[in-house]
This record gives sequence, structure tokens and C-alpha cells, in this order.
Amino acid sequence: MGHVVLFHSAYGLRPAVVTAADRLRAAGHHVVTPDLYGAPAVDTIEAAFALLDQVGEVAVLGRARAALRETPPDVVLAGFSMGAGVAGALLAERPDAAALLLLHGAGGAPEAVRPGLPVQLHMADPDEYPPEPELGRWRRAMTGAGAELSVHRYPGVGHLYTDPDLPDHDPAATRQTWDRAIAFLDGR
Repeated sequence: MGHVVLFHSAYGLRPAVVTAADRLRAAGHHVVTPDLYGAPAVDTIEAAFALLDQVGEVAVLGRARAALRETPPDVVLAGFSMGAGVAGALLAERPDAAALLLLHGAGGAPEAVRPGLPVQLHMADPDEYPPEPELGRWRRAMTGAGAELSVHRYPGVGHLYTDPDLPDHDPAATRQTWDRAIAFLDGR
């Protein structure tokens, strides 16, 4: 059984995040889903960015750090879109992290990667967050730093395709993502 901290997207702590955590728990993992906003989740990208601006990055990272205080050093850092960035940003503070699971966005500074760190990324193909040139640089930097990087792209889906309450949702890609993510976590 692994310990996972699963950070939400810019939309907030939506039911899809809670459902994802329940799915991981059913697979035998201990999962924490902190509310990085302390405010209700929203339904549009415009409202999501407005909420993120209102709460602020400093508060978001502070809440994320607080959530990690009660976790073991070898926790899996995971996140959806903005939450993937949060997970990656905290990697430097968690050098013993068991793995990095990134959904709908890349995250993690290559200088914080220890050789052999398992990193799994799931993204739409194409996806505007991050743009392809930025994603390519990130991939090269992560593998250059020694990460054991596996990337799964899902053609023809929208950015947050695992959220059934958003227009991007794709049931087949969602099933495949969770099957792969659970197999990845089972190895930690």
C-alpha cells in the first residue's frame, strides 16, 4: 500500500478528484486530497483561473505543504493539471518521494529529480497546457536528470478528459488512464 497526495486542478476540489481518490483507495492505496483553495470548486476555466488568482500561488503551495506534513517521506506526489505543477514544485522538498504521478499537465523541476525517480505523465494529444515545445523541453530535462519517465498521450481528448462533469470527458481514455496509473502505483 502506497501513500498518495493527490492535488486538484485549478478548478478546485471537484467530485472527479474525490472519485479518483476513491478509485486509488479501492486499489489499496492511502490517499489524501487536500483542498488547496478553501473555497468551492468551479465549473469553467475562466472561473478556475479567477479563483486561482484570488487565492494566490503562495496560499496554494502553503496548503499543499501542510497536507504533506502528516505523510511519510516516501509519499507519491500526484496532481491534476495545476495540481501536477504543485506536485512537481514540492518534489524538491520531498527528496524521498516514491514517485510523481502527473495527470493533465507536466510538473517537476529536473534539478529536484533524483536518478531513478519513477514519473508517469498522462495528457491529451495535443494539449495546450503545456504547449508542445515546452513539454518537449520538460521531457528531455526530466530524462536527462535521470527520471524513469513514462508518458501516455490520449489522442482526440480534451485537457481534463478524466472529469465526467466537464465537456473534455472521455470515458475510454479515463479508464485507460486509471488502469495505467494504478499499475504504476502498485509498483511503488
